[in-house]
Amino acid sequence: MRIFGHSFAVLILTVLVVCASAGGAGGTDNMTPLLLDVQDAPVPFMGSDGRVHLVYELWMTNFSRADVSVENLEVIGGDAVLQRLNPAAIAGRLQAAGQRESAGTLAGSAQGLLFLHVTLAAGAPVPTHLSHRVTVHASAAPPGRQEITETGGEVTVDRQTVVSIGPPLHGEGYVSADSCCDAVRHTRAALPVNGRVWVAQRYAVDWEELDAQGRIYVGPREKLESYTIFGKPVVAVADAVVASVTDGLPEQTPGKFPIDIPLDEADGNSVILDLGEQHYAMYAHMQPGTIQVRVGQRVAAGQLLGLVGNSGNSVAPHLHFQVSDKPSSLGSNGLPYEIKDFQITGRSPGTKAFDEAEEQGTPLAVTPVTPPQEVKGAFPLDQLIISFRAR
Repeated sequence: MRIFGHSFAVLILTVLVVCASAGGAGGTDNMTPLLLDVQDAPVPFMGSDGRVHLVYELWMTNFSRADVSVENLEVIGGDAVLQRLNPAAIAGRLQAAGQRESAGTLAGSAQGLLFLHVTLAAGAPVPTHLSHRVTVHASAAPPGRQEITETGGEVTVDRQTVVSIGPPLHGEGYVSADSCCDAVRHTRAALPVNGRVWVAQRYAVDWEELDAQGRIYVGPREKLESYTIFGKPVVAVADAVVASVTDGLPEQTPGKFPIDIPLDEADGNSVILDLGEQHYAMYAHMQPGTIQVRVGQRVAAGQLLGLVGNSGNSVAPHLHFQVSDKPSSLGSNGLPYEIKDFQITGRSPGTKAFDEAEEQGTPLAVTPVTPPQEVKGAFPLDQLIISFRAR
């Protein structure tokens, strides 16, 4: 018997729904229209809020020809539900493959990534395994059978050691811009590189700096020297070996998005340090001609590497810093890290307010933290004002 087009899609969805609700022969086989998978297991780490965080991507594949709306999701650790996402939360976190805009619906035969951030309750044990229970609306299924619930995406939590490092800068007034765990520019920068999808920037931070009046720059926006952070010393976060150096690339004009930047020049003048045990620290967008190290050189924690600049794919002077599992800024898996000690002196109103302050040169409306919060052994979360003391 030949069955074509829409009739075939309806038949398949009917079979999927019936099997999902009744099971296959012996109650062991279930056909699932939405396939769930985790490519990179989450590595638990301590955030600057004193809580343990899990950050990862749940891959979703719509194995049908019709749209599937993802309505609810539960992240399950052991027997406990660690997180629940409603339709609005899912719509803000689910991105179809190759897209940067989010939506709560996956088109037929499409794949997407649901970017997850689970914060454990204070003192709660870290789960050994995670799974996911999802409810979807399959519009092509028969009436009365369009709501489907399935469980999948089982993954073992990666309990690898989180590297402990010093700061990449010294001084005060630094803003942890676009830091983990819900800032979309880095945490959701999934890129197809060398035949695999990587999220190398999952824990990247764009460090910028405020002056005493809370301004990112004073003077002409297009002038490099107007920026508070421009020319600040960049230092090694640990005793390490230099794995890669790029130098000699020109500065960009602040306030203008660079165009036609080749992939191998996106980081601008940069340094990658081999911290050992498959951990690599990457520093990007430094000033040309200021890098003080060479490939193969051993450096000590706190040693000068170069100066903050605006080279590569950069719209304003800043230091892009990240840790990953390979000596590549793009073709690698981003890893969390913990800075040994720092102070939180304030909190930004958020990314939107920060972007406006950077665009207009107006003071950022910082909420002071008084007295400053002393933090030891933690990852600096997004939009904090931080001081690093020289050792």
